[in-house]
Amino acid sequence: MTTEYKKPLPYIHSETKAYWEGAKAHELLIRKCRTCGRHHFYPRDLCPSCFSSDVEWIKGSGRGTIYSFTICHRPAPSFEKEVPYNIVLVELEEGVRMMSTVVECSNDDLEIGMAVEVVYDDVTPEVTLPKFRPVGRPARDRT
Repeated sequence: MTTEYKKPLPYIHSETKAYWEGAKAHELLIRKCRTCGRHHFYPRDLCPSCFSSDVEWIKGSGRGTIYSFTICHRPAPSFEKEVPYNIVLVELEEGVRMMSTVVECSNDDLEIGMAVEVVYDDVTPEVTLPKFRPVGRPARDRT
């Protein structure tokens, strides 16, 4: 765990609280609609496909592929020391896409379609950020 995390942290509210609790437990939770059967991400209480409120949390596989990515050379505030860094859009096996970053991989080695799996970065005692790494990389300490 990073001792002093100085980057922006997510705003946790009623619709996202379970997601962030899952991340802290190193589980990737996503929403699934019981009415139409579709998964959705980002977490919200109404299905964006059929507008049903009959949604549940499920444990996602944590596996997916890179759908798109960019390499940032002009940093967002608080990310100046990270340049260049990647921002990826991962398409999970469940069909939803989520924005994150790929770790344990050179930016030059990123490719659209690359298989990735979730890893967890415990950045503060309260917040754990899901990130991704290429499939097949051995686990290592990310502190």
